Amino acid sequence: MSSETRPSVRTFWNDLSPAGRWLLSTTAIQTLGRGLTLPFTVIYLNEVRGISLDLAGTLMAFIAVVALAVTGPGGALTDRVGARRMLLMGTSAQLVGCVILAFATTPLVVALSFLLLGFNFGVSWPAFNALIAAVTTGATRQQYFGVNFALVNLGIGVGGVIGGLYVDVSQPTTFTVIFLADAACMLVPIALLLGPLRHVAGRPEAPADEEQAGGRGAYLEILRKPVVLWMTALTFLGTFVGYGQMEAGFPAFARQVSEVSTDVIGFAFAVNTAVIVGLQFLVLRLITGHRRTRVLIVMSLLWSVSWVVLGLTGLVPGSVAAVAGVLAFHGLFALGETMFQPTIPAITNDLAPDHLRGRYNAVNAGAFQGGTIAGPVVAGLMLDRGLDTAFIAAIVAGCAAMVLLALQVERLIPPVVNGVGLAEREPDAPDVTAPSGPAPTAS
Repeated sequence: MSSETRPSVRTFWNDLSPAGRWLLSTTAIQTLGRGLTLPFTVIYLNEVRGISLDLAGTLMAFIAVVALAVTGPGGALTDRVGARRMLLMGTSAQLVGCVILAFATTPLVVALSFLLLGFNFGVSWPAFNALIAAVTTGATRQQYFGVNFALVNLGIGVGGVIGGLYVDVSQPTTFTVIFLADAACMLVPIALLLGPLRHVAGRPEAPADEEQAGGRGAYLEILRKPVVLWMTALTFLGTFVGYGQMEAGFPAFARQVSEVSTDVIGFAFAVNTAVIVGLQFLVLRLITGHRRTRVLIVMSLLWSVSWVVLGLTGLVPGSVAAVAGVLAFHGLFALGETMFQPTIPAITNDLAPDHLRGRYNAVNAGAFQGGTIAGPVVAGLMLDRGLDTAFIAAIVAGCAAMVLLALQVERLIPPVVNGVGLAEREPDAPDVTAPSGPAPTAS
């Protein structure tokens, strides 16, 4: 594919339908609010509200548990009542949860707010991905997932910087303000879903011949499909060796083994954000038209190199070389992320029948959430026992296993699902309005 035919920012934007443009515009604003609070929630609970660190950590884990519990029902409801309605429910729950958290003074009230936040994370993932799939198609869909990921990182990164400059543990009201600001940011997607996006149902009618179109949609029926099992395993392993280590494995290794300062760790995350925001669209230009499974193989190799680089810093702890290695780790890892995020969701949504897209995305979301839960547990157990070399070896072995899984998926999916033969400038998917016939009752 020549450079002239690869997508640019302008052609990507022009290829989007008005609904696609409105939906994309919600991302940076919504995640800006999330960035204001995400790095400081534990600090708020512990130093402002006086909740012990162990209980604060347990409460934070409660969000992931709730999200995992509601993902399955959320995917099924997405297919039944529509992705837009489920997004409205989830975003509204996030808004209320942030308001409650802003004034929470006891663990019980914090748990109530986290219940609402977990509900949003669980139902919004399959609903948002299904809505993206309803307003995009072909190569544009893959590009959309990648650009959306870059905007998420941009919003969280900018929000984190603003929050860091503003909050002060000696002034509890500053934390109240950022959580209320997070809630206010939810008003933007809610307004767009009720306004310009009100006709985007994201609920295609099931075809008359369900068996020929992918079955009735029971989760067990979906999981019996070999390609779904392999994709689920690939997603779980990718998040286990990747995102599942970002909260625990990487910072613990960098502090205990590499012996770098917390400032270096913070700057490493800034490098991560800068690489994703700066290179995501360039990577999209390079991977468009290539097999998505081969892109995942390249990503796995990049991640394995990044973990080896991090492991080598343990040979020179506390040195300038260790600092450079920690920063290089996040640069390489972020480059891999720019390949992971456009491909996994695109394969999932191109593989799914239209009327079962919510459930397919829920399976994918469950695998992702499982990886992010299991990753920190394994990292904590191994690093706490001084098994730092074995930890790196296990992660690299996981990257190698991802290569094998990607090759297995490649054997099972048709070329068009694998990103081959997609038209460079396809019209957006026509199914963006509510189907004909009686509408379902409001959620």
